[in-house]
Amino acid sequence: MNVVQPIRDPDVIEAIKKYLKTRSLRNYLFFCFGIYSGLRVSDLLDLKVGMVRNTTHITMEETKNKHRKRFIIHPKIRNDLDRFISKKEDDEYLFSSRQIKKKTRLKGQPISRSTAYKILNDAARHFGLREIGTHTLRKTWGYQLYKQDSQNLALLMEMYGHTKPTDTLRYIGITQDMMDAAILKL
Repeated sequence: MNVVQPIRDPDVIEAIKKYLKTRSLRNYLFFCFGIYSGLRVSDLLDLKVGMVRNTTHITMEETKNKHRKRFIIHPKIRNDLDRFISKKEDDEYLFSSRQIKKKTRLKGQPISRSTAYKILNDAARHFGLREIGTHTLRKTWGYQLYKQDSQNLALLMEMYGHTKPTDTLRYIGITQDMMDAAILKL
């Protein structure tokens, strides 16, 4: 299994947002929801329009662990989100595919995990990033929260469902940063 990294540089995050926004509002919002919510990709793909319309928070049950999660829709994306969903029905998937699914022949289904991966890897290649995958969004969210306020490690552990601080620090790449810094001091 390949280990993926968070996007550590806030300037690169902003550049990726601009890059995606000029190409596809859907892909831009997918990226933003990932880095602002910390949701797993499977949960992002399950979001429906009605869950985000006329609300400041989303309440949902996480697919993997069945935990109830409530999180804020970041105000930075509200106007773009409202524009994106303005002509959509509440029961449509927020990040719907424009194609008919090959196996099921269904239309209006969410984009696949492989499409999500392609979206992220296209942007990653453009910015020279490596070790990027669908879990990068969730890791980026945690990494940026930790860098903003390392005193909130307990909160971050709670949000991820981790029981040990070492698990959280390793997961978001802080342990690797600390090892790199120690070696560079030699």
